[in-house]
Amino acid sequence: MGGGQNRKSLLDELARFAAAKKNKVSVVFDGAPENNFPDGSSYKSVKIFYNARGSNADERIKRIVEASKERRTLIVVTDDRQLASYVRKCGAPVQGCRRFREQMSAFDAVSDDSKKAETVKPEEMSAWMRYFGVDESDD
Repeated sequence: MGGGQNRKSLLDELARFAAAKKNKVSVVFDGAPENNFPDGSSYKSVKIFYNARGSNADERIKRIVEASKERRTLIVVTDDRQLASYVRKCGAPVQGCRRFREQMSAFDAVSDDSKKAETVKPEEMSAWMRYFGVDESDD
């Protein structure tokens, strides 16, 4: 999956979720940064990152976790076993994509129909979830 529109839809959904839950949300995309969403920028309340050239999103997530001073307050959403194991060893909790998707769906169920039309399809969400760091602080 790719393209700016898919990313924007995901960012819109995450921004609504973050606002409702009063959490900080970051997303790490594989692939080249988009002009509208450059690395390190924020879209609404969502912080946007990309993998480094010659690397992948998992490595960027590891660096974000390593740099965090409050690792216990992070929640990394992933189904990748190696990434999950690494993140746990660093002291950060991990949440599976299905559970996170269920939380997002529950939030969507209380949203109005116009917001639902902007959301990422459930079958697309798992492709993105392994790239999330939720409530992270990389400063």
